[in-house]
Amino acid sequence: MVKRVAIVAAGVSGLASIWCCLEEKLEPTCFQRSNDVGGLWQFLENTEDGLASIYQSVITNTSKEMSCFSDLPMPEDFPNFLHNSKLLEYFRIFVKKFDLLKYIQFQTTVLSVKKRPDFSTTSQWVVVTESDSKEQSAVFDAVMVCSGHHTLPHLPLESFPGPFSHVLTLSFFYPAKHL
Repeated sequence: MVKRVAIVAAGVSGLASIWCCLEEKLEPTCFQRSNDVGGLWQFLENTEDGLASIYQSVITNTSKEMSCFSDLPMPEDFPNFLHNSKLLEYFRIFVKKFDLLKYIQFQTTVLSVKKRPDFSTTSQWVVVTESDSKEQSAVFDAVMVCSGHHTLPHLPLESFPGPFSHVLTLSFFYPAKHL
């Protein structure tokens, strides 16, 4: 049976998570609040509550060779240290090359993630989302929260039923098969 995975946010971690899920023959569904990929690398003149954005002149502090996904080198004509618009362009190239758009539901806000009533036997989660003022819920076998550390987190660790680990990504996730 294919395991269904909910992925919250389509920034760099969310995109890498979609790619890794597909590599592992899992079925990802990514929920992205805005209308584009890239997370905080998508410069927004006016930000909304809960959406992070870099400032317009940000340039990466890691080289393109150290910042690329393992299965997709940066284009040779890109500068060694990228302006945020070039990094966002690279993310879009990645999404197109690996056909990831079909796994992303844009302009969809995750309202809640809760254990199913039969969680002790199924280990499944109910994810409630909102899009076009309509609420929907779906059941998933796993949830990956990839909203980053630049938004306000709510981490009810005392009541979380499973193991918890925090990973701070300094650059990019590299697909697991290349670690």
